[in-house]
Amino acid sequence: MGTNIKIFSGNANRPLAEQIAKAYGIPLGATEHKKFQDGELWVKYNENVRGADVFLVQPTNSPSDNLIELLIMVDAARRASAERITAVIPYFGYARQDRKDQPRVSITAKLVANLLTTAGADRVLTMDLHAPQIQGFFDIPLDHLYSSTIFCEYFRRKKIPDLVVMAPDVGGIRMARAYAKRLEAPLAVVDKRRPAANQAKAVNVIGEVDGRNVLIVDDLVDTGGTLVEAVQAIKKKGAKKIYAACTHAILSGKAAERIQACEDLEELAVTDTVWIPEEKRVPKLQILTVANLFAEAIRRIHNNESISILFD
Repeated sequence: MGTNIKIFSGNANRPLAEQIAKAYGIPLGATEHKKFQDGELWVKYNENVRGADVFLVQPTNSPSDNLIELLIMVDAARRASAERITAVIPYFGYARQDRKDQPRVSITAKLVANLLTTAGADRVLTMDLHAPQIQGFFDIPLDHLYSSTIFCEYFRRKKIPDLVVMAPDVGGIRMARAYAKRLEAPLAVVDKRRPAANQAKAVNVIGEVDGRNVLIVDDLVDTGGTLVEAVQAIKKKGAKKIYAACTHAILSGKAAERIQACEDLEELAVTDTVWIPEEKRVPKLQILTVANLFAEAIRRIHNNESISILFD
């Protein structure tokens, strides 16, 4: 791959894209974005991308315009003769619909993977997929980054004594185990039931948390219901201070207010994979940037170097 690398951004999280480009050491590429009165999106590259190694930064959280805009950007770069196109998706939306868990539903994560491939993406760079097996949905290379390196460094500096790492449900055990190993802490898990979508009920805590400080880790925080339920269940079991780390801060509806009102939660650390509006940046929220990690991953992809070494 030649030296001609360009980083562009959609409208979903331009501040992160600007930080990634700055960390890489190049200016963010110039694009023009329009929305017609009927809602249609229009994108134009205002600089030459012919023969370039193009990286398009765009999380695909709600609204669905973010996904459509990314697809349009990929298609436009392909038609402008970019040599290689990498979709940099800090948060891969629709990842929770990764299996047919009831009749007559879509496996939407696979659909999105197909759309990206059909649009012309050559590879994907993302972080903390909701389910690691989604990597197999893609017929193009996918590089998967982990926020655990960022969070573990942050909490290691806090020097929290008697720490226990907690998975908020059985599905999060693998992620929690990685944190526990890095932080040299024991592992626990909340036994959770989900009576309906976006609803959670903690029914039991598996592991010893009495008199210990607890760090709950998860890939995302949406409504905040799972997190608050987990905090309350852990507190009832005698935990002292409770912290949380969630990569993607979706914060739907009243989630930010719900988290701020949870007296037993000391703080919630999140990343800037999705843009967090000012009104949702409550005092308990600590935002850590992933820009440097993505910039290094982009450099390694451009130079055909290993990315896995970043997490060894």
